[in-house]
Amino acid sequence: MAETKREIERKYEATSGTRVPDLTRVPGVAAVVDRGVMELDAVYYDTPDLRLAADAITLRRRTGGDDEGWHLKFPVASGIRDEIRAPLADTLPGELAGLLRSRVRGGEVVPVVRLRSARDVRHLTDASGTLLAELSVDTVRAERLPGGAEATWKEIEVELADDDADEAILDAVEKRLAKAGIRASESASKLARALTETETETETAPSAEAPAADKAPAPGTAGHAVLGYAREQVDAIVALDPAVRRDLPDAVHQLRVACRRLRSAFTSYRKVLDRDVTDPLGAELKWLAAELGIARDQEVLAERLRGRIGDLPRSLRLGPVRGRLRTWAAARARGGRRRTLAALDSARYLALLDALDALLADPPLRKAAARDARRVLARAVLRDHDRLAARVDRALALDPGEDRDLALHAARKAAKRTRYAAEAAAPTLGKPARKVAKRVKSVQSLLGEHQDGVVAREALRELATQAHAAGESAFTWGLLHGREEAAAEAAERELPGVWARAAAPEIRAALTR
Repeated sequence: MAETKREIERKYEATSGTRVPDLTRVPGVAAVVDRGVMELDAVYYDTPDLRLAADAITLRRRTGGDDEGWHLKFPVASGIRDEIRAPLADTLPGELAGLLRSRVRGGEVVPVVRLRSARDVRHLTDASGTLLAELSVDTVRAERLPGGAEATWKEIEVELADDDADEAILDAVEKRLAKAGIRASESASKLARALTETETETETAPSAEAPAADKAPAPGTAGHAVLGYAREQVDAIVALDPAVRRDLPDAVHQLRVACRRLRSAFTSYRKVLDRDVTDPLGAELKWLAAELGIARDQEVLAERLRGRIGDLPRSLRLGPVRGRLRTWAAARARGGRRRTLAALDSARYLALLDALDALLADPPLRKAAARDARRVLARAVLRDHDRLAARVDRALALDPGEDRDLALHAARKAAKRTRYAAEAAAPTLGKPARKVAKRVKSVQSLLGEHQDGVVAREALRELATQAHAAGESAFTWGLLHGREEAAAEAAERELPGVWARAAAPEIRAALTR
């Protein structure tokens, strides 16, 4: 079973003549305990074209030391990485392979570098003997695989003992090292340094498969702007895949948002990218977002209902309402995560990722792609804004009821698309596009709250029916249903004012200046 450790460390340059200063003069450090020298032997793996290294991800199989095994590291921030460890085995453990699937796809990882290190370890402890940080002086010999160039160097690492410990100790140690003339390393990791120092002329030459520069859309054109935004979303999908597999907070939601933004861009900027190519991809993105959303939507709904129950006075909670909700939510959520992981492991998903890469490598550009970005993007945002206006007007013209609920839901989708189009245009159009996105987001949020209430009312009717069939009081479920209806009516009353701000003539006019 793999385990995760948050690694917070800093690296420093060293030479054979470097001497580590007395670190007991660092505030908080009472003792420096010599732990001896250990021999480490690590083979680093990557795709033949080094996709993992390009994203600052490292995968290694290491022997020696007290944590030998397979280590997969994902960057979190400068000097901070999440290390997922699996027991030592001859082949890559399946759990780690899954975390690499969005990058490796149907390929394989191969040995690219071998690092053999003599690690001189010292523990920095406080007055009570508690470990604060570990300092190691590493003498490293790197070998490019198979049978390539070699490099040697010496470096110092200082790693925080626990990820919840105070990083101030690292600042204090760094200050002391700096006074001794020891400077921070220019390389983020040993692998990055090894790849650089053993690089061959063949690797530094331009790839024969890289698209010619004169075929790429020129900066300032609509094609350049739209493709840049699309690339950001594709990169987000690839990067968020392992976070979803690790069940990190908000990862599913963020991955769905990236899918929706990309799909929306394909639709909004259809005059830039050929719909014959993007429409099938949009359909696949819609499928993926739906598969990801099953468990998440149920979780959000259950949280909403729990909150509504918690807001009620105890005297109005008749019957086992909390228990009934737990049973109902568990039954609906069963298998949701398995379905999410099945989608990410499917051939259909990997084919989508490959198709998105192919689109970015050889984009299906239309004539408008070569035109001025400001003009093309502004027109696209205004077109989506007009579409939103028509849907809001239609919804407000309907009487309260099911038809109006459906129309408001359609308006919400249009608001989301308009907002995403404006966000995509913001790097080009600046403040006017950001203002459109902000105002339309308010409309989207209000309509989203309304739609959440519609879904909640359906769930409350189901819960009331189940409670009645079990001989329980349905009073509380009916009361909550009424409160959801009142909240929906309040949102509908608020909509005209919120929409008026988003539809203000000066907001639209600013886009075309």
